Amino acid sequence: MSATRAANLEASNEALTTFMKRVDKVLADLEGSAGNPKRVGAQTITPTSLNSGSRAFNEAEDLYLEYNRVHEQLTNLSKTLHLQIEAIGIAVQGAHVGFANLEEEQRRRFADIQIQIKLIENANGDVRHTRSTDTSGSL
Repeated sequence: MSATRAANLEASNEALTTFMKRVDKVLADLEGSAGNPKRVGAQTITPTSLNSGSRAFNEAEDLYLEYNRVHEQLTNLSKTLHLQIEAIGIAVQGAHVGFANLEEEQRRRFADIQIQIKLIENANGDVRHTRSTDTSGSL
């Protein structure tokens, strides 16, 4: 191996290590923030919190339904972001040492993350994912 090529590989190794540390920091920051999937999921309201008295207030019901729809989307976005950041960390580690050299638990977790993301996308009816995997030729 030439000296230049070895130097480039070393720089790449350093860049991957730096990037991996950044990903770990972003994941730790997300865990401690209000964007943590558990915290986002816990911020709910009840149907009666927007209604007062026994009179029907259709706008309040509409607001409640829309709030829950948006809340569910934000919760799923937070979960997906969290999972993708974790997957990036594993992928960077795999690029650093070779995917075959990762611990079995890390390879299994990487595969589990991909499945979880697909389940969330399918539950949301994610059009982008459906379109990219549609082989019938139609959108």
